[in-house]
Amino acid sequence: MVCSRPVLLLTGFGPFPRVPVNATSLLVPRIAEAADKAFAGVCVVCEIIPTEWRAGLARVEELYAEHRPLIAIHFGVSGRATGFAVEARARNRCAASPDAADCLPDGICVAPGAPEFLPSTLPVTLIVERLRRRGMPAQLSRDAGNYLCNALMYRTLDLARTKDWPARNGFVHLPTSLVDPRHPERGPLRPSRLSWRQVVDGGLEIIAASLGRQQTQISPSPSVLAGA
Repeated sequence: MVCSRPVLLLTGFGPFPRVPVNATSLLVPRIAEAADKAFAGVCVVCEIIPTEWRAGLARVEELYAEHRPLIAIHFGVSGRATGFAVEARARNRCAASPDAADCLPDGICVAPGAPEFLPSTLPVTLIVERLRRRGMPAQLSRDAGNYLCNALMYRTLDLARTKDWPARNGFVHLPTSLVDPRHPERGPLRPSRLSWRQVVDGGLEIIAASLGRQQTQISPSPSVLAGA
């Protein structure tokens, strides 16, 4: 059922080769739960996207067509990220790298004939500034890679551009090294500079900046952080 309120779309990704547990699949639902309590007048929609060239991009297109989000913030993990890496642009390029279904992309471009780069339509500089003011490691990135994260970001920006949808959307990378505090044995050996609490709180800050609001001063409940 389509929500009558402005829609905030939040997505994460499932596992993919060499990343059997994608932290965003666990963290984005926590951010969505906290955002639903923190931001009145907004309908929060959350989904974990399959890390697959065809199914993943097709699913995000369906979400945009169904919900026509006012704001869409997509999250993924990157081995290069040491904190919040707020992507400034996406490139019209796909790597010949297998996805979670062991399939390759259909071509070298996300959208043949479209511009080489499309800029994020989120206030990326403001987001980084606000995260840093909260004492969180954050940086502006101009290279979203050439895997599914970049492809999803490019596809959604291209959809909004070509269909004249009012969505403001962008992408944020989190460290692959984020460890689940409940099951540290499942995580990598190198710990992240970000805690799970910071990711949820930082996610709220990103949403607030994107909505043009001051963040409501609420702390995520223990159930949000624990996923209970």
